[in-house]
Amino acid sequence: MPNRPTGEADLVPTDEAGGATYEHDFYSWTLDQARLIREGRWAAIDRENVAEEIESLGKEQFARLRGAKWDHQPDRRSRSWSLSIKAQRLDLDDVLEGNLGLRPRVSEAIEKAYRKARIEAAQETGLEEEQFPQQCPYAWDDIVGRDFSP
Repeated sequence: MPNRPTGEADLVPTDEAGGATYEHDFYSWTLDQARLIREGRWAAIDRENVAEEIESLGKEQFARLRGAKWDHQPDRRSRSWSLSIKAQRLDLDDVLEGNLGLRPRVSEAIEKAYRKARIEAAQETGLEEEQFPQQCPYAWDDIVGRDFSP
């Protein structure tokens, strides 16, 4: 097949292998849908489920903007944790670089992530949930630029 990396052609189902359903064989369905798109067979594409999957990819990228807990567990700070935060920041940079449409939604991602992080922090630290601020106390620059050295 043209414009394919070596070995990729083996992964794409043939017409005989096509017809996998979204509900019963997601993997084969994705390969089948990709083949139909490449062939321009628009009428044969499972439009609703393809659209749903594309939307979920966008949501997945948005969810990757979520951050870490540090301030309320000083006794658990370690070199490993610090390095994990640095690696997550690199991942975050990659996500934002590859998904420019997410940049305007950073504040929303912080807000949503903080709601869950607040509950998780209370669970992990044994502190009452009320001890954590209702709203995220960190600005974007704090999240991506703060020094997390142990």
